[in-house]
Amino acid sequence: MENATEAARAGPAASGTTVVKSVCRSCHGGCGVKLHVQDGRLVRVEGDRESPLNRGRLCPIGTRTIDLVYHPDRLQYPMRRTGARGEGKWRRISWDEALGEIADRLQAIKAEFGAESIAMGTGTGRHHIRWVSRFGHALGTPNWCEPGFAQCFHPRINASILTMGDLPVNDFLSGTPPQCIVYWGHNPVNSGPDGETRFVSRDAHAAAAKTIVVDPRRTELAKEADLWLQLRPGTDDAMALAWLHTIIEEGLHDRAFVSEWTHGFDRLAERVRGYSPEWAEPITWVPAADIRAAARLYAATRPSMMEWGCAIEHTPNCIQTVRAISMLPALTGNIDVPGGWVLGMKGLGRFPSLIENLSPEMNAKRLGADRFKMLGGEGADLPAAHIPTLLTAMRDGVPYPVKAFLVFGNNTLTTFGNARMAHEALMKLDLLVVADLFMTPTCELADIVLPAASWPELDQLAGLPTIAANVVLAQRKAVRIGECKSDEEIFVELARRMKLELGTEDVDTVLAQQLARGCGVALDELRERGFHSMPMRFHKYRDGGFRTPTKKFEFHSTRMESMGYDPLPYYEEPPESPIATPGVAKDFPLVLTSGARIPFFFNSEHRQIAALRRAHPDPLVEIHPDTAAAHGIAAGDWVWIETLRGRIRQKAKLTDGIDPRVVHVEHGWWFPEEPGPEHGVWKSNANVLTRNDPPYDPAMGPYHLRGLLCRIALVRPGEA
Repeated sequence: MENATEAARAGPAASGTTVVKSVCRSCHGGCGVKLHVQDGRLVRVEGDRESPLNRGRLCPIGTRTIDLVYHPDRLQYPMRRTGARGEGKWRRISWDEALGEIADRLQAIKAEFGAESIAMGTGTGRHHIRWVSRFGHALGTPNWCEPGFAQCFHPRINASILTMGDLPVNDFLSGTPPQCIVYWGHNPVNSGPDGETRFVSRDAHAAAAKTIVVDPRRTELAKEADLWLQLRPGTDDAMALAWLHTIIEEGLHDRAFVSEWTHGFDRLAERVRGYSPEWAEPITWVPAADIRAAARLYAATRPSMMEWGCAIEHTPNCIQTVRAISMLPALTGNIDVPGGWVLGMKGLGRFPSLIENLSPEMNAKRLGADRFKMLGGEGADLPAAHIPTLLTAMRDGVPYPVKAFLVFGNNTLTTFGNARMAHEALMKLDLLVVADLFMTPTCELADIVLPAASWPELDQLAGLPTIAANVVLAQRKAVRIGECKSDEEIFVELARRMKLELGTEDVDTVLAQQLARGCGVALDELRERGFHSMPMRFHKYRDGGFRTPTKKFEFHSTRMESMGYDPLPYYEEPPESPIATPGVAKDFPLVLTSGARIPFFFNSEHRQIAALRRAHPDPLVEIHPDTAAAHGIAAGDWVWIETLRGRIRQKAKLTDGIDPRVVHVEHGWWFPEEPGPEHGVWKSNANVLTRNDPPYDPAMGPYHLRGLLCRIALVRPGEA
């Protein structure tokens, strides 16, 4: 299914066909492709065999690119709402009308309520993500948001920068095979995270002598693992602390590296003294002997890779969980070594976010910045607003009113925790603008909807893995559909129309500047070649140390301490759990987890693509057969899943690869085939079940998304 596509095996390009080298962005991106264009139409998509990240292979989503580009439901021209918000009544308008109205209304809102009353929103890290905050900063507002900045990936970025000065990535490309890979809350064979495509992950997996999987579900990787630690969802911090305890207590750490290149080892050893595997067993549900065996295997097998996923970022102790796991490669000397974790080569220069345009007073108005300094303040790589605080400002005007929200590439109602609150907030806005490929439930609430270009319709750069940028790829515009514009073009045109002092440069100028600040390759040359690989250098910290205040890897974080946060990792029970809330557990006795990737979709996207939908037609809830039998549920039955926030229904998938006390629901579900304006968004949407209320992670603001309490029941005839 994920080997070279049929198109890739079909031979050379047909006569009269233009072949454009590009990079697939149907997920975060990374797979080099060749786009075949004939008479202005995309006729074939094949994997680029020369690309170091996929070597000609494409996933199921990438193979259906033509279906995406020419889908009959694509938005192809701007529209203005004519009825009440959410009524589903629209009128076609020109780009001149759309941009003129947006510019005028933004200027009026800014004049009356201040720039901070305008917020920008986007989805998971695609080609345009940095342009969203760039336009906001040019406009003068500090309030922009993306779900991943608090809950997915950016906690790893910000915590890693404070701990070791950079984000580490796995060395998939140097040719040194890892001897051990730990897959912690991550299943890369079903996803292409941050440019570390599923293909190079699979290649490394095939070469690894040993594998360890930490996951509540028996994934494909868990089935093959030497050790599978089936922990209770939301207890990753306890597991990591027990590994740290074992490695230090048994003297399994790399003494030379720890002595010369780390700060605070003795204080870490004291902190984890009480976090033994025996302490962790009743918390994690994993036998102490298995925890100890995994820690020993990891410490003894080098080089080792740590593949960590967003599952570790979905509880209010997110930052300390990330920090605890990040310390394991440092303890074992697997930092910036061939076949282990490496620090990036920065082939793509830093994006000009224009944040310097904001005054200190305006930066201080960023929603949540006063509390969550690693999200919105001095500890953030790129400061962002705290989403629950932003939604409260939209809905209730506290601490000040947010009147406008511009959303680019995000289906807010499916991807923000607590979907009901998100809906209430969007309904209160004076202006909601949404740019997307299709009419989503979020688009249906907008005042103006803009038709966004899909990835083969725009020019961009991809520096991958994200932040590290060891490979830089050129994304090329091959075709144009209707009146669609790239998000980047929309921002430039709005900035010019509003006569802003910044953000008016054309897209190519910004891209060329990034290349000049990075690998130095000219933009036209990169487009011709398709990609540029940076030669990897290892042990870079030996030239001047790590980029931290102590110049060392900081077990004891000096910067976290200076911001008033605990400088060492610790355990914190999730706020809603069998242990923390036994009263709730009486009525909601099962532990709920969510978020596993589906190989045919990307978060909430692609469900209107017929071939992909046939492969995975319905939302699935995973239930242990014993639990299902106790509730009168058979495989294929529709099942109610209910939490304190609400209930949804998904189809039962019975598996003994999940604990009888746990159920897993799929996220991102809505039903494009159902009538608007709701498109079935409330039926199976996991974020109807999630919470976004306190407690939050004190440093970064994440809330409780995994490990919640739930109950299940059979959906009986007539109930749906």
